[in-house]
Amino acid sequence: MLQLRRETTCTSLELFERSNVWGSGGRRHAAGSASTLDKNLPDPPFISWDDAYAREIKNHAEDAEDEGTVWFDDTGAEDKVVQLLDDLADEGYLKKAADGGNTASRFLDLGTGNGHMLFALMEEEWQGNLVGVDYSETSIRLAEQIAIRRQDEAVDSAKALPIFRQWDLLHQKAGQWLEDGFDVVLDKGTFDAISLSAESDTSGRRIHETYRECVLPTIRPAGFFIITSCNWTREEILRWFSESDAELSVFREVRYPSFTFGGQKGQSVCTIAFQRKP
Repeated sequence: MLQLRRETTCTSLELFERSNVWGSGGRRHAAGSASTLDKNLPDPPFISWDDAYAREIKNHAEDAEDEGTVWFDDTGAEDKVVQLLDDLADEGYLKKAADGGNTASRFLDLGTGNGHMLFALMEEEWQGNLVGVDYSETSIRLAEQIAIRRQDEAVDSAKALPIFRQWDLLHQKAGQWLEDGFDVVLDKGTFDAISLSAESDTSGRRIHETYRECVLPTIRPAGFFIITSCNWTREEILRWFSESDAELSVFREVRYPSFTFGGQKGQSVCTIAFQRKP
């Protein structure tokens, strides 16, 4: 099982407030300087994802308002991604709702964690299929528990809820929920988390090196892959996802406040929207 390791690749590290571990999708990642992973850092202790999410389930059971924290909350990244998606809908690239024979856009949230990103999309009236996947079964239990509470409290109980499924995209085939792919595939720190794993595949490659080839089949032709990272610089993300072939190209980027360090100017977080070729 992939384990979580506390790292210091982002400054002001506060990745998972209550359990104090390195977390992925649906978890808060305090923004820091995006940089290449430091291979000289000492090996800290490990804790499993399931243990982290089990604690979140307990917290939510004790306080229904406690749904866990949000990735990159300090930078407003989730709101910026939602705004980007709204812009794409206004420009005709995506459909919030079915109309004129066109179906609403489908979303896949990789490393969904507590499902917060998909709940935010639901609140913004995105009516297409919203599917959240995570390799941790405990994460899926947490997201489903939150979904049930939200449905119980909803004014419009007929509104479709996100679907959550356990899926290890690096090692398992996708289920029927994949259909013919998604119009938008979201990554809000999942590539960061996988990059911190020392696990290798049978050919000796670090597992994050296989990530792109595993994600690509989930994206429909002309669909979008939107990734947010604080562990990799903009240039590194471009190399990982768009330089090997013409399958993915940069479509748009989200702007964050910049800083200058050592004569270099950059952002603490980068969000890039890639479009798959038609």
